[in-house]
Amino acid sequence: MNTIRYLIYGKVQGVAFRYHTKQEADRLGIQGLVKNLADGSVECCISAGQKNLDKFEAFLQEGPRWANVSRVEKLESAVPLTNKGFIISY
Repeated sequence: MNTIRYLIYGKVQGVAFRYHTKQEADRLGIQGLVKNLADGSVECCISAGQKNLDKFEAFLQEGPRWANVSRVEKLESAVPLTNKGFIISY
């Protein structure tokens, strides 16, 4: 299981990015969370196996059709997530 923190930049707030990220995570059986940050970016922290991680990262590069992702930063994390399932954090 890999634990990863992503920072997603571009037009990613106000376009249902968090909602669609949760939908994709639930579809893939990924646990974690997604939240908006004050600078207009979105943060996503997940735990997933490599197969689903690749699929999830491909989604983050695109986002929902209303989004315009300019870049995604990927940061490895040694801190395991404690929540079960995937949540939208406010």
